[in-house]
Amino acid sequence: MQSSGKKSLQQNMDKGEAAKRTTIILEKEEREYIDQLIREGKEAGIKPLISKMLNVYRSMMVYDWHFPGEYYCGISRIAFVNVELLNILIQQIPREKWRDIGRRMGAALKVSMETTLELPAITQDHWADVFKRLKVQGFGDIYPKDKYILAKTPFINEAEVLAGILEGLLNVPLDLKTMVPPLVFEVRRPLASNVEGAALKP
Repeated sequence: MQSSGKKSLQQNMDKGEAAKRTTIILEKEEREYIDQLIREGKEAGIKPLISKMLNVYRSMMVYDWHFPGEYYCGISRIAFVNVELLNILIQQIPREKWRDIGRRMGAALKVSMETTLELPAITQDHWADVFKRLKVQGFGDIYPKDKYILAKTPFINEAEVLAGILEGLLNVPLDLKTMVPPLVFEVRRPLASNVEGAALKP
């Protein structure tokens, strides 16, 4: 590891590039906490930790941070919310309205995400970026597989609500195949027809 670092530094010097260094002054408690994470094996070292923190920050696309636990992403104000609080709200909605409420949530999420990702519209070509964004925002691991969409460890456990959110966001009708995680949704319309401006039928 050390020899690799020296080699990289030498390569930069050979190219005439000056190695850039930044000094970060940490409070005693902050350094002790980082050292504890490293001792416990939760982090490999201080440099990988800071790199990971910057990657998370960049992935969240934080445009305006308001400590604690709130930031603006595109046009949306986002806060860290406990899943228990969300479940309490969901339980107050009649079950037969869950899919429709989810669609309305997905439609709102679609507008925010199109703005954040600078997309004119969310089509199948953009699903990878959309699912990555959902993961960063805590919705869980969601990914396509053939004509299905799989949701592992979803933040919203009520399958009908999540189905509605995905329908409103992706503008495709879904059939729910499982009621417990991992959730499986079948795309009823062929994926190729998921084009800009296509109407979602209930």
